[in-house]
Amino acid sequence: MNNINLVSHPLIEHKLAILRDKNTKPFHFRMLIDEITSYLLYESTKDLTLKEVSINTPIIKTKAKKINQKIMICPILRAALGMLDSVFKLIPDASVGFLGFARDEQTLESKLYFQKLPKDASSRVAIIIDPMFATGSTAINACDLLKKYGVKDIKFISLVASPIGLENFNKFHKDVKIYVASIDECLNENGYIVPGLGDAGDRVFNTL
Repeated sequence: MNNINLVSHPLIEHKLAILRDKNTKPFHFRMLIDEITSYLLYESTKDLTLKEVSINTPIIKTKAKKINQKIMICPILRAALGMLDSVFKLIPDASVGFLGFARDEQTLESKLYFQKLPKDASSRVAIIIDPMFATGSTAINACDLLKKYGVKDIKFISLVASPIGLENFNKFHKDVKIYVASIDECLNENGYIVPGLGDAGDRVFNTL
């Protein structure tokens, strides 16, 4: 699957080990989510194009380069809110398109319950963020929705993914590049990633 990018780095591996630990406290969990997201966002934006601009430094007027595209970050509610601060640190002028999906615990399928996209969403590079890439249902539906609104350039960032989820996703959206910190072993009977890190939303917001 050529669109799947496993971002491997010793610091990511180290931070993932702490993130997975059930004894990691919520404040530390949130900090690690933030840090790992930064690494993934850095990798996912390497192909952005630049434009030349004129600026005035304290010394002279000179030429510099700035990002040419407008960017829209699409957090999947609610767990991805823990990743959003990291995005704003690197891309402070990014727009946000909120996507709310709820998972049916019986079918493991996701259903849209909320969306709020910028009016110019179709002209932006969309980066969907979600800590967990489990069955792939939410990712598929999120990309379906963005494409329905005319978004052409979509990327997906997730911390931990399952092989079956990535396989399911690629049946529908091979054109979307995915950036993950880990591809785990499998899903259990409840649709949770194994070994995974539990329910990311509950751990981010301390609602266990």
